[in-house]
Amino acid sequence: MALRYTDAILWNPALADDALWRDLHAEFSEPEIVEIGFWAGFTSGGQRWLHTLHTKQGELADYMDERSNSKK
Repeated sequence: MALRYTDAILWNPALADDALWRDLHAEFSEPEIVEIGFWAGFTSGGQRWLHTLHTKQGELADYMDERSNSKK
């Protein structure tokens, strides 16, 4: 169910129809639905932002660590 919801958030909002919301509420509480939606959006948005920086996995964290260590 969470994957169906995530698919609607990330790829096709039209999938968030009445049936999806009914099924979500049958499986999850309202706070859980919000948390799933927030996490899907946050993670997807973060990945899209990293792509605009033309970075590879771990490069931003390595850069931040280097800057932190150089200030000590």
